[in-house]
Amino acid sequence: MDTEPRTLIVGDLEIAVVHKAIKNLHLGVYPPDGRVRVAAPLAVSDEAIRLAVLGKLGWIRRQRAGFAAQPRESEREMVSGESHMVFGERRLLTVLPGHGPLRVELSGQHGLMLHATPEATAEGRRDALNRWYRARLREHVAPVFARWQATLGVAPATWGIKRMKTLWGACNPDSRRIWLNLELAKKPPECIEYIVVHELAHFVSRHHDDQFTALLDRHLPGWRGLRDRLNAEPLGHERWHGANQGG
Repeated sequence: MDTEPRTLIVGDLEIAVVHKAIKNLHLGVYPPDGRVRVAAPLAVSDEAIRLAVLGKLGWIRRQRAGFAAQPRESEREMVSGESHMVFGERRLLTVLPGHGPLRVELSGQHGLMLHATPEATAEGRRDALNRWYRARLREHVAPVFARWQATLGVAPATWGIKRMKTLWGACNPDSRRIWLNLELAKKPPECIEYIVVHELAHFVSRHHDDQFTALLDRHLPGWRGLRDRLNAEPLGHERWHGANQGG
């Protein structure tokens, strides 16, 4: 059983620590400010955790520096001329006068059109775009799930899409439910596929252990590059999942 998260001070770092029924210690660094988290086996002491963190101080500082230098999207005002990412491609937004419900559609190779009434607020326009993103991501991901469920021989009872601040995806093996981050609608298709495979793999192995890594190595040999590419993508106005050492 997992313990409640707690804080451990190592030098000038605050480390979030949780003990789990796992074999190996996992150290992660997360954007936007380099939050450090350790998942440790139940029997591992605080002193052993401190030593593990000290041994990775150089790596931690490099990750934090990378996050500080990583490009970030500014908050969108939803006006003509803004750029918005759709499945890894940058598209230029054009806002057109419309009647009735707000409507979003692709335009040509590089355009994105929003039909909106004059009184529609920026928040209302963002909500319309997020509804469109959700629908497009669901359409895109459904066949990806079907293909990889057949390959891995596992299937979720249900999967869904929601906004998440710290994870690209989440899996509950007990309820057999998978959640995908809505922000994936902005990311390249191959990175979305990696997240689907990653979450499905947790039905085979709950933790980021050797079995989990071997499964990804066998079925998706380039997964590490896809993970790194995804984490190098511009961060949204909200911040997302970062680097993980040993996971």
